[in-house]
Amino acid sequence: MASSGQREAVFPTRMTLGTTKIRLKGAQNGHSLLKRKADAISKRFRTITGKIQDAKRQMGIVLQQAAFSMVEVGYTTGDIGYAVRENAKRATFKVRSRQENISGVVLPSFAIQSLDGEPKSESSKDGAGSGEFSLTGLSRGGQQVQKARDTYSKALRVLVDLASLQTAFVILDEVIRLTNRRVNAIEYVIIPRLENTIAYIVSELDEMDREEFFRLKKVQGKKKRVAEEQAAKAALEKEHLAESHSAVGQQDMLSAEKDADVIF
Repeated sequence: MASSGQREAVFPTRMTLGTTKIRLKGAQNGHSLLKRKADAISKRFRTITGKIQDAKRQMGIVLQQAAFSMVEVGYTTGDIGYAVRENAKRATFKVRSRQENISGVVLPSFAIQSLDGEPKSESSKDGAGSGEFSLTGLSRGGQQVQKARDTYSKALRVLVDLASLQTAFVILDEVIRLTNRRVNAIEYVIIPRLENTIAYIVSELDEMDREEFFRLKKVQGKKKRVAEEQAAKAALEKEHLAESHSAVGQQDMLSAEKDADVIF
């Protein structure tokens, strides 16, 4: 992971500063949204984890009961595998899939589909297809056969629910890791880098402003000195001009004393 002291290589201008601030605001908003998404997904992940534990415990109990019921069927009726295979013409259960959206994450969900359009027998409890096995165990052990069938049907439903939960668990686990990586990248890399870039641009702009102020001050000082020099030069020239005028006047007065006498 990159250190937080890094910054982007940008040219420090006010336009770049505004663009970087907009990017920082977007990164902060994105971090907030991803954080809320991660929290929602984590909450659902913990819920699914608890359901998986319950489903696994229930699965162990149901499979144990199913195994005992099969042993009872074998003890009372013998081997009925051939009769079951001969009578199985179509699927008794069908699994349908649907999708669930959790904070933008699509989770598949599986459930037993009820075949309402199929004919049902009077003695059936599970719907379609049960009439095909209505005569199985009629000679002996019919009650144990029905019990085993009901037990395995229950185990199948628990198995489908567990498969749905396990699939959602795997998907959410991957999404949580990916979302946390994005949140950490934004929080510890992108946002600090943008903040350092903004601080660098602000410092450079302040330095440019100080340089511009110093330059203007030097220019004003130079203009002031030039104006003072010009004023002093003008005053000196004026003084020289006045002295020259006074010298010319004195010279005219001296020359007037040498004029010829006028006799009346």
